[in-house]
Order: sequence, then C-alpha cells, then structure tokens
Amino acid sequence: MSNLDNVKKLREETGISLMECKKACEEAGGDIEAAKEILRKRGQVMAAKKSERITGEGRIASYIHQNGKIGVLLDVRCESDFVAKSEDFQNLLKEICLQIAAMNPMFIKADDIPADVLEKEKLIFIEQAKNSGKPNDIVEKMVQGKVDNYKKEVSLMLQPWIKDDSKTIDEIVKECIAKTGENITIARFTRYSL
Repeated sequence: MSNLDNVKKLREETGISLMECKKACEEAGGDIEAAKEILRKRGQVMAAKKSERITGEGRIASYIHQNGKIGVLLDVRCESDFVAKSEDFQNLLKEICLQIAAMNPMFIKADDIPADVLEKEKLIFIEQAKNSGKPNDIVEKMVQGKVDNYKKEVSLMLQPWIKDDSKTIDEIVKECIAKTGENITIARFTRYSL
C-alpha cells in the first residue's frame, strides 16, 4: 500500500484532517496502527489546549428508550454552530445519551461529586474492609480502590463507554475535539426513569 493510500485510509477511519494524517503516517513509517496511536495522543494534547476556549454554541439532545420508561436530556456545548450541526457532533450526542440511559451516572466529572457524598461512601467502604479481617495497610488500599471505582461508576466522563469499554466517555469526547478542532464540553444532563 502506498503512502498516499495509507493517508487516505487513515483519514477515512479517523475523520482527522489530511495534513494531520500525512504527518502521522510519516512519523509512523507507514504503519497505520502506529499512526492511529500518534493521532490519538495528539488528540489528547489538542483537547487539553482547547479546554480553555469558550463554548457558546451547542445542542440539547434527547433520548427515549424503546420501552418508554427511560429518558435523557443532554446539554453539550461547542464553539461554533457549524460544529454543532456536524455529523461527528450529532453522533457524539447520541452516544452520550445512550451512555447516560444505560449507566445512570450521577455527575459529569469526579470533581463534581460533593465531598460529603464521597466521605459517606468512604465510611461504608472502611466498614466493609474492616470486616474482612485484613491488615490496616491492605484495608487502606482496598478502601482507596473502592473509592476510585465509585468515582468511575457515578462520573459520566470516567465511565467506560458502553460500546467499547477500552475507552472512557472522556476519551470519546476528546476524539471528537480532535476531529472537529473545537472545544466540546458537557454542560448538564438529566436522566428520567419510571
């Protein structure tokens, strides 16, 4: 496969600009998988650089489960109306709505969890760990592990994506940021269930 074919294939698979794909292919010596990894790492860097930019546009998305007993309203922001109307952004909204419906997160980020809620959960975990009869240093590690897992369960951005648990929601948002070239933030969401 020629270098041009590799660039074209990488562009089709990732949706990232031709120039970025060309640079990644050259850097990876024509290896498509290595080029994807390079682009993924660059996407994380690009997302970090763009995270301070104001997101004044966006969309409200909704999802009603087929049984009519679960619904989601989602507010996601971006920098321009052009991106808000894009297929990549619309797909991101759909995926996040499905994630919220399926996994029922309570907060957007781990930083949003109130300290008193975390402390209450930590006390429960300490009690459970003490009952295990393990030494104190092991109990501390068990409690920290349970607290970290709790944060992943209740924080949307830390949850494994339901369609590919090797990625988190934070990572799929950053991938969309890399594709669109704009900052994207989840402003709020509400999940309803009967």
